[in-house]
Amino acid sequence: MNRRRFLGTTAFATSAFTVVPRRVLGGNGRVAPNDKLVMAHIGMGTQSISELGGLLEDPKIQIVAVCDPNRDSQDYVEWGRNSIRNRIRDYLGNPTWREGREGCPGGREVGREVIDTYYARRRETDKFRSVRTYVDFRDLLDKEQDIDAVKVMTPDHLHATVAIAAMKRGRHVLMHKPMANRVAEGRLVVKTARETGRETHLLAYGSGADNARIAGRIKEGVIGRLREIHNWTNRPVWPQYTEIPTDRPPVPPGFEWDLWLGPALDRPYHPHYTHTVFRGWYEFGGGSMADMGIYSLWPVFTGLDLPSAISAEAAATHTCTIVDQVSRTVENDFAYPAACTLRFKFPATAARGAVELFWYDGGMRPRLPDFIEAQNPEMGREGILFLGDKGAILAEFRGANPRVYTEGRNEPLWQGGDAGWGNNQAKWVGAFTGGESSPGSFLNAQAITDTVNLGTVALRAGRRVEFDPTAMRITNVESANRFLTREYRKGWELA
Repeated sequence: MNRRRFLGTTAFATSAFTVVPRRVLGGNGRVAPNDKLVMAHIGMGTQSISELGGLLEDPKIQIVAVCDPNRDSQDYVEWGRNSIRNRIRDYLGNPTWREGREGCPGGREVGREVIDTYYARRRETDKFRSVRTYVDFRDLLDKEQDIDAVKVMTPDHLHATVAIAAMKRGRHVLMHKPMANRVAEGRLVVKTARETGRETHLLAYGSGADNARIAGRIKEGVIGRLREIHNWTNRPVWPQYTEIPTDRPPVPPGFEWDLWLGPALDRPYHPHYTHTVFRGWYEFGGGSMADMGIYSLWPVFTGLDLPSAISAEAAATHTCTIVDQVSRTVENDFAYPAACTLRFKFPATAARGAVELFWYDGGMRPRLPDFIEAQNPEMGREGILFLGDKGAILAEFRGANPRVYTEGRNEPLWQGGDAGWGNNQAKWVGAFTGGESSPGSFLNAQAITDTVNLGTVALRAGRRVEFDPTAMRITNVESANRFLTREYRKGWELA
């Protein structure tokens, strides 16, 4: 029983809680202490710091603990020089924070300093204690008995492990995509959420609001029967390694490599595995589709009632090397390709026919039908195309500015308007504090999670795979079933 539920039931059990001072109930726009969502933040890297401001400024949230196997370093990877340092300076109101230090900062001590300083400067009347720091998330969950929820911002291979442990200990979970980078682990996350009754929210929810509106118009028949969906991205925007590192640099001071690995099989430390570039490895990441496709496609799955894909096939780039003066293709079952296309099939239902979904990354894009190409459309680095038997809808990044194409004509799908889904933070904060469950709940994300991870199975299998979602098995390539789960390090198994 968590702190809020304990206080709530005790208030009914004894008259000692029937008269409460106004300072406890809150007043003058302040949130009562017993109504605050008490959170722990697990993972303190580049994206964590970028998103921290929204949590810090919300009076309904109090962060009391942070966890990261890295103490404090300057070796993180960012998307613009000094962007993370400047973001922290904005949070702190200190334009000279860490002046003279090169690199991109991150780690648990950076998180603690930012949170403590922000609270002391901007929310001093709340009298927060100093944030506690942890190296191991399991210690945090055991010792921080007062927390209501955790935010999971680790590399992908730890998402399921941390989320399941938190839910089993009675904590609500806020997490970045994906839910897991294995089909079996994603299923187990959903199962645990359902069995524990904990509230959850996947942070990809709401980012593809325009695509949700497009799905609604498709169901109205604006392009006839939907046949195909094509989605492309400029990802990867990180290195895709073509060989496993053989050099042995020392583990940086303050970095607990064993805890960073978590459930992954042991291997020597190398910086090519960590800090943003983890996304390119089958063991640690989910590739470009897990990074961006969940944003754009989850609302399409929801809006069009798409189930888990029943088949997937992949076409990918490869590299070559010269051995004994012979050029050979490099066998690669350890890292995602520099570019690929994925093809998924979904069965027909009473409401619609069968649908195919095509994913493209690494600069690949779909070939446009002649009736669209003849009108010289602009195709950005990221976009989405819906093909029906009476026309098509072509849109920019996450469904922005969609246009309907028919033979010799195109026009806007709608006139202006904001497709926003409202305040998504308010949705999960409300759910975590006793309100309605968030539409971004893990329970609503199984089909998109299955499908994204099935794409990885097809890449690794090197051939089309047919998937039975009910049995959770590959039915045509028995050897591909091993890619549905992972081989766990002893002591880290999930069940």
